[in-house]
Amino acid sequence: MHLDLIDWIVMAVFAILILGIGISYTGKASGSLANYFLGGRNLTWWVAGTSMVATTFAADTPLAVTELVAQSGISGNWLWWNMLLGGLLTTFFFAKLWRRAGIITDLEFIEMRYSGKPASFLRGFRAIYLGIFMNSLIIGWVNVALMSIIEVFFEVPKSEQLFYVAIAMLVVVTYSSLSGLLGVAITDVVQFVIAMTGCIILAILVVNSEQIGGITGLKAKLPSWSLDYFPSVGTEGATATGVAKSLTLSLGAFLAFTTVQWWASWYPGNEPGGGGYIAQRMMSTKNEKHALYATLFFQIGHYCIRPWPWIIVALCAVVLYPDLSAADKKLGYVMAMKDFLPAGLKGLLLVAFFAAYMSTISTQLNWGASYIINDFYGRFINKEANQKQLVSASRITTVLLMIVSLAVTTQITSISAVWAFIMEAGAGLGLVLILRWYWWRINAWSEIVATIAPFIAFGVSKFILGWEFPDSFFLTVAFTTVAWIAATYLTRPTPMTKLHAFYEKIQPDGAWAPVRKSLGLPKPRTKVFHLLIGWISAAVMVYSTLFLIGDLIFQNYARFAMWLAFAVVAGFVMVYTSKRINFFQD
Repeated sequence: MHLDLIDWIVMAVFAILILGIGISYTGKASGSLANYFLGGRNLTWWVAGTSMVATTFAADTPLAVTELVAQSGISGNWLWWNMLLGGLLTTFFFAKLWRRAGIITDLEFIEMRYSGKPASFLRGFRAIYLGIFMNSLIIGWVNVALMSIIEVFFEVPKSEQLFYVAIAMLVVVTYSSLSGLLGVAITDVVQFVIAMTGCIILAILVVNSEQIGGITGLKAKLPSWSLDYFPSVGTEGATATGVAKSLTLSLGAFLAFTTVQWWASWYPGNEPGGGGYIAQRMMSTKNEKHALYATLFFQIGHYCIRPWPWIIVALCAVVLYPDLSAADKKLGYVMAMKDFLPAGLKGLLLVAFFAAYMSTISTQLNWGASYIINDFYGRFINKEANQKQLVSASRITTVLLMIVSLAVTTQITSISAVWAFIMEAGAGLGLVLILRWYWWRINAWSEIVATIAPFIAFGVSKFILGWEFPDSFFLTVAFTTVAWIAATYLTRPTPMTKLHAFYEKIQPDGAWAPVRKSLGLPKPRTKVFHLLIGWISAAVMVYSTLFLIGDLIFQNYARFAMWLAFAVVAGFVMVYTSKRINFFQD
């Protein structure tokens, strides 16, 4: 595809801007690991929150949404919309606790909560398992998505695509390794604004093209069920020639998405109870109030602001490119970019995709390096290293992670297969990650078994029983849950002295009566009921906001008014109940 000079200028200016911003924060990142991996614990809520949203907006995300919509209509997005419940659970029950912990990584929490050799093993194992193995898979699938974009947009042969991806990664590594989290977060904000601007412009141009004829024309060209927000469950659904097939889910699949997956399965960016780079952003904020606001803003931005420009283009692509094979449906988004963007805007949309790519890769590299250095190298290999030596090692590790991830990229043939593997490899772990904050009896063996058991169940269901999702998912969750509960009661609890220190620092709610009694403390007023009401009302508010934006776009004004009423009432309930316990105060 031909790019004009103005397109190349736009892309060059973007690259210089991002490198300049990143390099300018080099000095601030060099003082200590807290400066390098947490930005000196001084991020405002809107920077931290936007950084979370930007990180989850990868180059593959619009393509994934396009594929879901092409296959299943708008309701296909419940594959990821269901995770809002887990995200808001983190907001109300964990955000302030993560900031209160005062640690550098969520893996450091392990030796704050547990003790002895099991805790040390768990921390070191998860540092390598998540920091290298899982992280490389995640970066690899994002790289494969970028390669697909390069292939369609620039018609670059497969033999050369990895070279261009390596160049893009080199740009990311340059600024992220020098600037640390502060530079990553600031560039995330810039990249998110650019990426969303480009996506909105594309949606406006495509839907108002002669081929589509505006929103009215789009609605006329699509069957009504493709615009439904909720799926048909257990029916064959509607069918149509040349357009998306209506989403039909078995009852088991729908239950897996809406009642189990969001709390039971570890998944990057949606860890039950927080974790990974989400916990990193919460711990990098100025105080507990900023951590709370950042996480709440993330849920709103992630589920309400981001999706609709992608969904509009995806629906238009269904009409414009009906002959795409099932495997190529996701490329309808890139084809719309090629066909409907004028000179200059092609460069802007390419910049938008590269911005999305960079924000994800920079975070993954920084997060992975934090585990390897803070939770493995500095903890077990070189305990005497000073802060400057650890920062230098972090920069080297960032580069090495890039190299490993590029190697893993060459081995990935299916992005969806990687998604499915990661989802099932963490199935059943989520409940332990939640309860370790609220139940004193959880110990290191609980978490060790919950980390290992999913692989056993996954292997049995996949290779012996031949089960597929959701049956395999339910089996893995059930097996893992039974295994870690058994391990909890068959092993000794964490020593009371360790639990004393944890309780006095974190002041958690929930089942801590034996620890309080040992400390001679009275039972505090529980906040769990108010937090539950806040969580549920916030979920209603965010889902209603998501749907009211859609109905405003599709000119369904009666339903828009209904969702608006739900959002306002739910928002009022959330604020009222939260104020009763001074939840929004530091």
